[in-house]
Amino acid sequence: MTSSSQPQPAAMHVPAFAISQRITVMVNRYEIRALNPDGSEGHLLAFAQQKRMKLKEEVVFYADESKSRPVFSFTARQRLDVRAEHDVRDEFGTVIGYFSKQFGASLLRSTWNLSAPGVDAIGRERRPVIAILRRFWELIPYLGDVWVPFVFHFDFQDTATGAVVMTSERRKAIRDRYVVTVPDPRLDFRVAASMAVALDALQSR
Repeated sequence: MTSSSQPQPAAMHVPAFAISQRITVMVNRYEIRALNPDGSEGHLLAFAQQKRMKLKEEVVFYADESKSRPVFSFTARQRLDVRAEHDVRDEFGTVIGYFSKQFGASLLRSTWNLSAPGVDAIGRERRPVIAILRRFWELIPYLGDVWVPFVFHFDFQDTATGAVVMTSERRKAIRDRYVVTVPDPRLDFRVAASMAVALDALQSR
């Protein structure tokens, strides 16, 4: 019999997946695909869409590109606020996780809070020097908006133990692509995918 003191795995855990971004005029779209043991991309896990210029940030994840079935989402609690808190909801609207950006700490090094059942973690840019260089680059008119030459990664660590809960690594590609690993079985895929997409969609906020 499993001891009640042992961590319980999430109902929907995916240990590794890839996210690719598609940029269009009015929306950002993201493909989330499972990763095979050899590192190649497998089947589609979700298709996300973010509409721009909304008063409240929202990204909806669908079962496929037809967008006929929304399966989870994340929504900001506040309107256009750099400190906005975001709730992750399942397809029935039940809150299954939460994340927010630490505004003060993020001035020099982007820092996020991430919570889900059994999980409380803090995520930071892996390399502080790259974080500072990226901020100077983003101040350059035009270039900072259309092209970022720095490859940056995030590590999320359990606030109690320091163990790695999730990592997001940006890969060099024509369009933004991220490889996400989730070694902690307690972290639900829907929460991990929401956080990983937010790292791209909301990073400049």
